[in-house]
Amino acid sequence: MALIEIEEAARRLARAIASDLSLYNAEKIEKGVAADTLFDELAGDIEEGRALYNSRVSPELYPKNFYDRAIVDLLIRGKGHVRSKMW
Repeated sequence: MALIEIEEAARRLARAIASDLSLYNAEKIEKGVAADTLFDELAGDIEEGRALYNSRVSPELYPKNFYDRAIVDLLIRGKGHVRSKMW
């Protein structure tokens, strides 16, 4: 399979991976947001997703941080309703 070299396609892949993390780890995410331990709670899952992303995307796109942005957008911003020390 050829590596993704188009920014929009890389962005979509990153969001799809982050969306799956959000879907399958909703309870962990809420717990992590509430206790301000989100990245500890999901460290393994986030790194597994990053490995998948990196295996499918051209290394030239890594500095664009599409995966990290997708994690913030889908795992954190969507949980604004959860009481947390973060906000």
